[in-house]
Amino acid sequence: MLDDTKRRARSVAFLFPAALARLGLLDREKGEEAFDLAVPVMVTGGMRTLLRVADFFMVGRALGDEAVAALELGFQYFFIPFGLSLALTSGTISVVSRFEGAGEHEKANFTIKQSLWLALLLAVPITAATWVYAEPMIDVLTDDPETIRLGAIYLKIIMLSVSFRFWSMIAARALAGVGDTRTPMYVRLLTLPTNIFLNAVLIFGFGPFPKLGVAGAAWGTALANVLAAVIFTGALLSGRYSVRLPLGGKQWDWSIATEIVRVGLPLAGTRLSRTLGRFPFLLVLTTLGTPVVAAYAIGRRVMLLALMPAWGYSTASSTLVGQSIGAGNDGEATEYGWQTLRIALVTQLLIGAVLFAAARPIAVAFGTNHVDLTVTFVRVFGLGVAAFSVSRTMRGGLRGAGDTRWPFYGAFAGTYLFKLPVAFLAVAPGVALFEIAGWQFAPGIGLGLVAVYASILGDMYLRAGVNVFRFWTGKWKQVARESDIGAGTGAD
Repeated sequence: MLDDTKRRARSVAFLFPAALARLGLLDREKGEEAFDLAVPVMVTGGMRTLLRVADFFMVGRALGDEAVAALELGFQYFFIPFGLSLALTSGTISVVSRFEGAGEHEKANFTIKQSLWLALLLAVPITAATWVYAEPMIDVLTDDPETIRLGAIYLKIIMLSVSFRFWSMIAARALAGVGDTRTPMYVRLLTLPTNIFLNAVLIFGFGPFPKLGVAGAAWGTALANVLAAVIFTGALLSGRYSVRLPLGGKQWDWSIATEIVRVGLPLAGTRLSRTLGRFPFLLVLTTLGTPVVAAYAIGRRVMLLALMPAWGYSTASSTLVGQSIGAGNDGEATEYGWQTLRIALVTQLLIGAVLFAAARPIAVAFGTNHVDLTVTFVRVFGLGVAAFSVSRTMRGGLRGAGDTRWPFYGAFAGTYLFKLPVAFLAVAPGVALFEIAGWQFAPGIGLGLVAVYASILGDMYLRAGVNVFRFWTGKWKQVARESDIGAGTGAD
């Protein structure tokens, strides 16, 4: 009965790429392959984002705008190891998919172990440093004492689970590299309800559980990260999947480690440049008031739900492009990249339109005292969904070939050549964002929220333009050949 239900659901879902193919917007076969790989990642990412939305919803209801702002500021530091893990796992999916396409299955398995060792080398020092310096880290971003206190509590606790989060993402991307995006979805289907349950009972203190507020949100997420890591470990040790984690034998291979780092390093730069760029951006927001920070945090979390399709199609593009490169078929790799972009863009725009229209009731549900401000942030992000879809999907295709430098260039330009210079104009004249050795940085001319909105959208569209241009040039094929990792002799 369950299998029949799954088959019917699958048939209904696949009406979408079929309809696009009938309209002449999509190659049906390639579109369905991309859709099949993307949907589980969309569900997984959507659930992850839903969890973050639930965190902000529950904390906002329980403690108000100051606590929401504290979560937003604390989570910015979590984005640093999160960004590093995304970069590392981008190297994992690129190398695994190319080895799989070339039929070198044992090397694909070893890549997982190599990625795990690299993850531990990064994650453990980050956790230790954050435990010691959490409060001064939050103090850099705001002068509000309560926001500093709550943000430090959240940051110290959630950072305890960084190593487990790294490993879960490695395992999920390794499975995606061999075309299995469903297993990570099933793991998330198990851990998400657990996470939400733990957050709810620990934030509000239901039943025998203590009322921990912001600390409860952090403990619920940390424990769920540990649970996900345990499940992935069992799965990859079981031998039941297309890839596995080999514990014995050789522990380090410089050629594979170097390729993982080579692919991941520009993406680490991409993520870190964006993450570090958020700190001065948040300084701008804090000068405009805590309500602006809270509205931005809620609006961004809500719109991330609309952006989840791009994550799914990005992973699909990485897998399909990487496997085609590994099999020596550059022409197929190119076509998969463009076809995945087509279906990604349509999907993204449809979902974004729904959230754009529902912005007001969603903002009201969060219990904020600044509904109009929150609605505006939701809709500004909504105007950027097309750019995000193009940027992320094209980045996925480039990543599959191991060409990750240009996405870094786009992210750097978007953040530091446009977003921050424009956002700085929002600050009132004479207001210093920071002071160094008596020198005050006071770049504002008082444009206010108009400059903030323009900076958000311009950043997204600039990154999209860079990534699509790079894929269009086709020079990523040469990058894949030169790496000599799971790359066939391909020709167009």
